[in-house]
Amino acid sequence: MRASQLGAVAFAFLAVTACNPKTEDKAENVAAAPPLPQPVDSAVPAGGSDADLIQSAMSAAPLAVAQTATIVAPETSGAMRVVRQGTGPFTCMADNPATPGPDPMCGDANAMAWAEAWIAHKPPPKNQVGFMYMLKGGTDASNVDPFATGPSDGNAWIQTGPHVMVVGADALMKGYPTSPAPDTKQPYVMWAGTPYAHLMIPVQ
Repeated sequence: MRASQLGAVAFAFLAVTACNPKTEDKAENVAAAPPLPQPVDSAVPAGGSDADLIQSAMSAAPLAVAQTATIVAPETSGAMRVVRQGTGPFTCMADNPATPGPDPMCGDANAMAWAEAWIAHKPPPKNQVGFMYMLKGGTDASNVDPFATGPSDGNAWIQTGPHVMVVGADALMKGYPTSPAPDTKQPYVMWAGTPYAHLMIPVQ
């Protein structure tokens, strides 16, 4: 997961946490939610409409997750706008057209709390496992420096295909590769040895 993507995720979490209904209060709404069409493309065209943003954001996760997720988009001011209020526990963000490749993502509340801690350079929550979808893959990211903003010598800059991420689960990562240059077609630990280490699991 790229640094700029995680930063935007953290702001998304702050923007939508207060207005998302609690899971136990929304079972009726989830059941009544009409199915939405499955997105086929994650790219957001320049000047894209809210419909474009929703389609892109939904492409990050399975339809069952995406159709009830809250959809957010960054404004030019840096604030996050709620494009569509959801009834489910996930928040999805559309592809950023400024980045080299498609990178829409969806995360649950625990994953968003983890991302918030990362962007603030604070210790992530303990014993709070979070889950993220990036089924369209992610653009380049350093596998050794959680705060890198661009490629440099020794930075292990890599690119990932479709994957899911498990954060806040130290015990789960034991035994998985921690190499700075992993085979991204196999599960591996990203940012190993840092407080923000997390498990990357490719999905083909």
